[in-house]
Amino acid sequence: MSPTIFRDGSFRFFFFSREEPRMHVHVQCPDGEAKFWLEPGIALAHNYGLTDQQVRAALALVEGHAGEIRSAWQRYFGR
Repeated sequence: MSPTIFRDGSFRFFFFSREEPRMHVHVQCPDGEAKFWLEPGIALAHNYGLTDQQVRAALALVEGHAGEIRSAWQRYFGR
């Protein structure tokens, strides 16, 4: 299961239900997917097919929605 946190344009922001415990979020669009760490700070973990421009746009959205993403993580995983 991979619950969607929010969508913005062609981006979908979500978690995988059974993955590592370090807080992070996945971002998917038609061109590929990226993973961003949320702790200890927001940073790109992996990029699979997104352009630099798409990564920057996704990063800006992660930063802008960081509180919402962290709250969703805590509700979903109970951590």
